[in-house]
Amino acid sequence: MMKQIISNEWKSLLRVKAFSYLTYFFIMSLGVVSWLGTVQNKEQDVQQKKATEHVRAQWENIKQMNTHSAAHFGSYAFKPVTPLSSMDDGVSASTGNVIRLEAHVQNETAYSEASQSLSISKFGKLKPSLILQFVIPLFLIFLAFNSVSKEKEQGRLKLLVLQGASLPKLVVAKTIGVWTYGVLLLLFTLVVQILLNLQSISVDYFWRLSLLFFSYCAYYYVVTALTVYFSARLANNTAALSSMIAVWLLWTIFLPKIWGNSVEKIYPLPSREEFKALMAQDRSQGIDGHNPSDKRGKAFEEKILAQYKMDSLSQLPVNFDGMRMQQDEEYGNMVWDRHFGNKYKVLEKQKKTYQYSGIINPFASLQDASMGFSGSDMLHFVNFQLQAEHYRRILIKTLNDKQTYGGSKTGDWGWKENNDFYRSVKDFEYRTPVLKEVWSSYSLNLLTLALWVVFTTILIIFGSKKTTIL
Repeated sequence: MMKQIISNEWKSLLRVKAFSYLTYFFIMSLGVVSWLGTVQNKEQDVQQKKATEHVRAQWENIKQMNTHSAAHFGSYAFKPVTPLSSMDDGVSASTGNVIRLEAHVQNETAYSEASQSLSISKFGKLKPSLILQFVIPLFLIFLAFNSVSKEKEQGRLKLLVLQGASLPKLVVAKTIGVWTYGVLLLLFTLVVQILLNLQSISVDYFWRLSLLFFSYCAYYYVVTALTVYFSARLANNTAALSSMIAVWLLWTIFLPKIWGNSVEKIYPLPSREEFKALMAQDRSQGIDGHNPSDKRGKAFEEKILAQYKMDSLSQLPVNFDGMRMQQDEEYGNMVWDRHFGNKYKVLEKQKKTYQYSGIINPFASLQDASMGFSGSDMLHFVNFQLQAEHYRRILIKTLNDKQTYGGSKTGDWGWKENNDFYRSVKDFEYRTPVLKEVWSSYSLNLLTLALWVVFTTILIIFGSKKTTIL
C-alpha cells in the first residue's frame, strides 16, 4: 500500500509541467554552482601553492643574515581549502586564511574575501549549501502543503480509508514520497562533488560526505513531515502553507539571528582592539628583548651570569642577546596562551550554547553540521591558528637558539648565519584535522537532528489518527 501511495505521489508530481521545469532548474543550478565552487577552490589552491613557494623561495634565498633579523623577516602560514569547502565555505570568507609569522608578535589572519568585497560581506557566496539549506526545503514545503488536504477536499481521502487504507501509513507514505525528491537532489549534488574532486577523495572525505548526507536527509525529512502533518490536521491548504512558511521563516531567518545575538550577549568576546590592548598591556610586564636596560632583563642577566658563574656578559660562552630574545618570546607565548585560551573558551561556550538551539530549531543543527563536516567552520579555523602559532614558536626558537649557541658573541649584531642554516629550517605544513579528532564537536547536532526525525515521525503517525477525513 505504501509503495503504491509513494508511486502515485510521484506520478501526480510528474504530471505537473512546472515541477519538471523547476527540477531542471535545480539540477542545473546545483551542478553549475558545484562546478563554480570547485573551480574557485582549485584556483585558490593554485594561488596558495604559488604564494607558499614564493615565500619559501625568499626564505631559502637568504644568503647571509643575522638570525634575529631573519625572525623579523618572518614567514607566512596559509590555510589550504578543503575539498568540501566548495560545497559549504562556512566562515572562511570572513576569517581570512593567511597569517604572518614573525618574532615578538602573534598576528591575526588577514586578506579575508569579505574584507575585499562588499557584496560577499553582505550576502555571502553562492555555494550548493545555500540552495540545499534554504531553497530546497522551501520547495519541499510547496510540494507537501496540500498532499493530504487536497485528498480531503476532493473526497479521495474518505474513499481510501473506506477501502482499508491506514491513515497513518498514508501520511507517512506521502511524507516519504516528497522527501525522496529532496534526497535525490541532494544525492545529485554529492555525486557531482565526488566527480569534481576525484583527486582529493580519501576515507576522511567519505566519512564527512556521509555525515553531510545524513544531516541534510534528516532536515529534509523533518521539514516534509511537519508540512504533511499540517496538511493533514489544519482546515485547508492555505492554513497548512501559511503555517509551514511561518515555521520556515522562524527556523531559517529569525531564530538563528535572535539566538546568535543572545549567545554573543551571554558570552561576549572582546573586540579586536580590546584583545590587542589587553595583550599589549600584559606583554609590557615581561622582558623587552630589545631593551638591555630593562629591569626584568637585568634580573634575567644576573640569573644567567650566576648560572654560568661569570662576572660579565662578555665572558659567557653563549650569546646572551639570543637568550634574552627567547625569554621575551617565552613570556609573550604565555600571554598569548592565556588570552587566546580565554577567547577559545568563550568561543566553545558560544558554539555549545548555539548548538542547543537545535532542540527548537533543526536548521541550526544542520547549518552547524554542514560547516563542520565541510571543514570550514570556526573550529577548523581556530585549529589553523593554533598550528600556525605552534610553528611560529618553533621557527623563532630555532633562530634564537642559533644566535645563542651558534658561535656568536653577546652584542655582536653584525654576526650572520649562512644559507645552509636557513635552508635547513622546515617550512610550515598545515594538517587539516581528520573527522575522528573533531567528531565530538558535532555529535550534538546529529543527536538533535535524529531527535527531530523521531519526534516528527511520532507526530505524523499518532497525530494523523485524529485527522478528520471529511
